[in-house]
Amino acid sequence: MAGTATIEIVEVSPRDGLQNEAATVSTADKLALIDRAIAAGARRIEVTSFVNPARVPQLADADAVVAGLPERDDVTFIALVLNRRGAERALATRIDELGAVCVASDTFAMRNQKQTSAESLLAARDTVALARAGGRSGQITIAAAFGCPFEGEVPLQRVIDMARRAADVSPREVALADTIGVAVPAQVAEAVARVAEAVAPLPVRVHLHDTRGTGIANVWAAIGAGATVIDASLGGTGGCPFAPGASGNVATEDVLYLLDRSGIATGYDRGAAIEGARWLGGVLGRDLPGKLGRAPQFPPVGA
Repeated sequence: MAGTATIEIVEVSPRDGLQNEAATVSTADKLALIDRAIAAGARRIEVTSFVNPARVPQLADADAVVAGLPERDDVTFIALVLNRRGAERALATRIDELGAVCVASDTFAMRNQKQTSAESLLAARDTVALARAGGRSGQITIAAAFGCPFEGEVPLQRVIDMARRAADVSPREVALADTIGVAVPAQVAEAVARVAEAVAPLPVRVHLHDTRGTGIANVWAAIGAGATVIDASLGGTGGCPFAPGASGNVATEDVLYLLDRSGIATGYDRGAAIEGARWLGGVLGRDLPGKLGRAPQFPPVGA
């Protein structure tokens, strides 16, 4: 990791972390979660998604969440959108950045967005153009970049070609998402390295799930291959409603332990992140998947 001094973390717990929860989380609790993330050091936060509330009821309060955001010039608030209508709804608010999603397989694209893979890429490019025209930033994520829950393996060349076309519209970055948590470190390293070469000088971001226990190892592999931005969720919450068996994101506090102990700066307070994850577990009424909040402090106090 020579030369890797700083990694940016995008906190996704308010959106991806909550979208698959069965019990409704109140707008007030979502805003409290955002406040706790900011207090822990988050400076880019995915706060909600402007999608059809009938399909994702947990995010039906998108407008109310954005209206209640704190006034912070040092924080970028991101909203996920899947189509032009969602982008226009988001741009009518004070949101800072639009996150667009295209999907690397046709079957999952149809389940997730009711579009083919090619159509989802066109929509993502359109979203970035709308964001830029509206004076905001836009980014593009390629979902199911490491495997599809319906079609299985996804050819890396397809992902590279999509990333190159995504980069043509000058998004803030291009992200590779392991939507269902099937990736392994060697695969992540190759994909990130090749996509980074294809989209240079744009940054590469990764969105990794820990469904099969490879999430933290995949974070390390991605950074080693050139990724500079990592999505993470307090407590390791999250999952996709349209991908069977998809479970939590890599936990923010676990990523912080990995990076802090490796001498890589993030701007986060690890202790505050752990407390935020514990608070969220109380709101959701269960122990969350993140490891660090259940482990003894290390180094021990006073050591």
